[in-house]
Amino acid sequence: MFPAYSIIIFTTLSGVGFGLMALIGLGIGGSGPHPFVAPALAFGLAASGLASSLFHLGHPERTLRALSQWRSSWMSREGVLALATFIAFAVHMAIIIYGGGRSIVSGLVVAVLALSTVYATAMIYASLATIAQWKTLLTPLVYVAFSLAGALLASAALSAAGIAPSLPVILAAMAMMVIAWALKMAWWRRAETARSVSTPETATGLGEFGPVRLLERPHWQENYLTREMGYRVARKHAAKLRKIAVFAGAALPLLALLFAFAIPFSPVTAGVLTFGFVVHMVGVLVERWLFFAEAKHTTMLYYGAATA
Repeated sequence: MFPAYSIIIFTTLSGVGFGLMALIGLGIGGSGPHPFVAPALAFGLAASGLASSLFHLGHPERTLRALSQWRSSWMSREGVLALATFIAFAVHMAIIIYGGGRSIVSGLVVAVLALSTVYATAMIYASLATIAQWKTLLTPLVYVAFSLAGALLASAALSAAGIAPSLPVILAAMAMMVIAWALKMAWWRRAETARSVSTPETATGLGEFGPVRLLERPHWQENYLTREMGYRVARKHAAKLRKIAVFAGAALPLLALLFAFAIPFSPVTAGVLTFGFVVHMVGVLVERWLFFAEAKHTTMLYYGAATA
């Protein structure tokens, strides 16, 4: 599949944004002398991610019409849940500001809606039977795990900006970081052997006559299908990019968290944790690029692909 940059940015930023909203709803958001920095960051990341997704639509002006298909479309459900999360988050923050304290009920509603939004985003891809690499429970698990890992890391960095970062948050961030990348490695292992049940024989309906091979392409120049569905990344490049993703998205952030855990709090701690969050986001961007670039669409069986 063609790795559209707008969708890569959308899934990465909105995932962390909604994850941070969930943490704030549970009372784990950034603390310190500037308690509203974390909510502002969460809202900004989620909103900018959703805004980025509009660039992938052919008719962005018709976005609201897509929300009406929530009964059958995961994309529509994602949009409805995102709007519901923003409203619930605004109500939750209003209760904190004007009510003088955190509401457990509104916080739980925010957390459930935020994580449900991330799950719905992942199911847009996991529900596609035409891409065998995506159609697995590991896909939504990876999306939710990365959402929480990035959010916990952001929360630790925001806490360090004002006070010593919370030890439970640092430990939770380390644990979720390991879980997220362990799930991703399991996803990669499965993707290497995942194959569509369709073959050139079943795709054309000519299997009863024997093996099917392509004599001539359907057309002589590239079209939307070959550009969007037929994108391929060389195996050696994919292997190199996986190493970069793990190094930037896991190794460096874990070292930053270990530094914050082992070294007494100082102004340097905030900088180290912020650096860890930034490189983690870079690693996730690379991971998300590979998520699309390595996917094989069944449509390519009509264009000479032996498997999909």
